[in-house]
Amino acid sequence: MLLSRLQSLYQRAEEAAEAYNATEEALKSRQGEERRLSAELGRARTAVGSEKALLGRLAREQYQGGRGFSPYARILLAKDPQAALDQRRLAAREGARRAGVLGRLARGEKEADALATRARQALDSQQTLASEQKRHKDEVGLRLKEVERVLASLTAEQLARLGAREAEDTATAQRQLVDSGRLPTRTGTPTAAGGAALTYAAAQIGKPYVWGAEGPGSFDCSGLTSQAWAHAGRSIPRTSQEQWAQLPKVPLDQLRPGDLVVYFPKATHVALYVGDGKVIQAPRPGAKVKVSPLAANPLLGAVRPDPAGTPLAEFTPPPLPEADTTGDGDTGYSSEEAPEAEETDSATSDR
Repeated sequence: MLLSRLQSLYQRAEEAAEAYNATEEALKSRQGEERRLSAELGRARTAVGSEKALLGRLAREQYQGGRGFSPYARILLAKDPQAALDQRRLAAREGARRAGVLGRLARGEKEADALATRARQALDSQQTLASEQKRHKDEVGLRLKEVERVLASLTAEQLARLGAREAEDTATAQRQLVDSGRLPTRTGTPTAAGGAALTYAAAQIGKPYVWGAEGPGSFDCSGLTSQAWAHAGRSIPRTSQEQWAQLPKVPLDQLRPGDLVVYFPKATHVALYVGDGKVIQAPRPGAKVKVSPLAANPLLGAVRPDPAGTPLAEFTPPPLPEADTTGDGDTGYSSEEAPEAEETDSATSDR
C-alpha cells in the first residue's frame, strides 16, 4: 500500500537521523576527551623536562662544589671527625634530594607514557566515530531521496487522498486513547522549568523540520525537545533514544505540560506534551514544527526531565494553534507499518 510505504520510508529516515545524532554527540565527547588528554600530556611532558633540568643542575652543582670529588670521597678526606660528620649529613641530604628528583622524573615519564597511550586511543576512537557518522549521514540522504522519489511520482489527487487517510487514522487513534482513560482527566500546571520549555517550543511552531537540526531556524524531533529544556535551564540527552533511556518514566495518566512523549518501539521519535491530549513536535522531513494529537504516532511512553520539580500554582499557557488533524502529510506514522529500528552500534544504542 502506498501510504504504508511512504510512512515506512519516513520512519526509517528518522531512525537513521537519530542514529546520526547519537554518533554526533559521541564524537563531540571523544573530541573533548582527546583535547583534554593532549593538554594533560603537554603538562606532563613539561614537568618531565623540568625534572630533567633540575637533575642536570644538581649534578653540575655537585661536581663544581666538590672539585670533581664525590660526597663519599669528601668524607674520607675530611680533616677531623666533625668535618667528616658534616660532610656525611650533607651527602645524605644531597642524596635524598637527588633521589626525590629521580623518583619524580620516573613517575612523570610513566604518567606521560600512559597519557600518550590514552590520547592515541581517543584519537583512534574519534576517527572511527567520524566514519560511523558519515555512514549514518549517507543513510539519511538515501532514505530522504527515496521519499522524494515517491512523492514526485504522486498526483495532487493521490496526495490529497493520502493526507485524508492519515488524518482519519490519527483521529481514530486519538479517540481510542481518550476513551481508554490513559490520559489525565484534567490538564495540570507545569513546573517553572516545564513552563519555560513549553513556551520555547511554542515559539518554534512553523519552523521546518531538518534532520540533525537544533535550531534556531529549524529542528528535528529531539533537537526541539532538547533545546526546549536547555532554554529552561536543564540539560537533557540529545537523542530521543537517550531521552527515553536516561530520563525518569512517568505514566501517561500523570502527564503534565513539559513532559516528553516518546514514540515507537525503539524510541525513535519524541514530542513535548502541551496538555489536553496535545503535543508540540517536529514531525518529519518536509513538515514544520506543529501542535498534534498525542496519538499522532504509536506511543511508547513518557519521561519527565524534572521529576523533583513542583508544579506552579498558576500558569498561563502560550497561545497555540489548534491540533492539526487535517491530513497535511505529517500527522504521523501507522502503528502497524512502523518498521523496527535498525540495529546500531553502542554509540547509537540506549545507554
